[in-house]
Amino acid sequence: MTWEALERDISAATGRAFKVLQCHALGGGCINEAACLEGGDTRYFAKMNQADRLDMFTAEAAGLQEILDSDSVRAPRPVSSGADEARSWLVLEYIELKTPGSQCSSLLGERLAGMHRCTREHFGWDLDNTIGSTPQPNPPEQDWVTFLREHRLRYQLMLARENGAPAALTDRGELLLAALPAFFSSYQPQPSLLHGDLWGGNWGADSHGQPVIFDPAVYYGDREADLAMTELFGGFDDRFYHSYRHCWAIDPGYTTRKVLYNLYHVLNHYNLFGGAYARQARGMIDQLIAEVS
Repeated sequence: MTWEALERDISAATGRAFKVLQCHALGGGCINEAACLEGGDTRYFAKMNQADRLDMFTAEAAGLQEILDSDSVRAPRPVSSGADEARSWLVLEYIELKTPGSQCSSLLGERLAGMHRCTREHFGWDLDNTIGSTPQPNPPEQDWVTFLREHRLRYQLMLARENGAPAALTDRGELLLAALPAFFSSYQPQPSLLHGDLWGGNWGADSHGQPVIFDPAVYYGDREADLAMTELFGGFDDRFYHSYRHCWAIDPGYTTRKVLYNLYHVLNHYNLFGGAYARQARGMIDQLIAEVS
């Protein structure tokens, strides 16, 4: 990638000439390279990957804009995305992040509930995007069980089979898919705007102590799916959950369904990283089948 191409892209998007004077590599991700670009009094956050990953960045920018348009919780503002012969990139507003305090955690719960109140008539989204680096299909569906079965769990099970997962895992997975309606016999979710990849590493506090969410995998789905992922790897305290529930009560069946929703992410981790995630996914599938047997 030539800096000139990225500079031209930023300048065209902002209407203000920009030249990279300093570039500081940033860590924290395993999918993309990241850097802080400085030019005079202006800073941007840039992600970079192979040239053929531009669609991934285009979808991420659209997802961030979807969140911003909900007027609920802060997210980095997209500036531009583009590619040359060697690299693709996504340029975002630079936000100096710090460790969230307890008040920030409470605010995140409140504002996430507000974001989830942004709804559509169907599940899915306008664009397919990615979860990590895995494609995430988002075709429109009127029925949540159909969307979850076909475009989340079955899709990941198909990839797992292609990646050499044990037949015991994928066969049991098919049994779970057949039983899926039982988890929704008395619960009909609405299509809420979701972050889609809300683990502890994808949020922080800005310089004013306000919550910021980033690195989304946006779609419209059951709000419980976002809440479930907050429990998968930690990073969210009791103040967050109390604040969310104060704004919007959670159905009692969530205790079971959160395992179902986190199965999607554990299967994705198997497809990305392999290893013990296959055993974890099989254990979750067996637990869920036992719930409806």
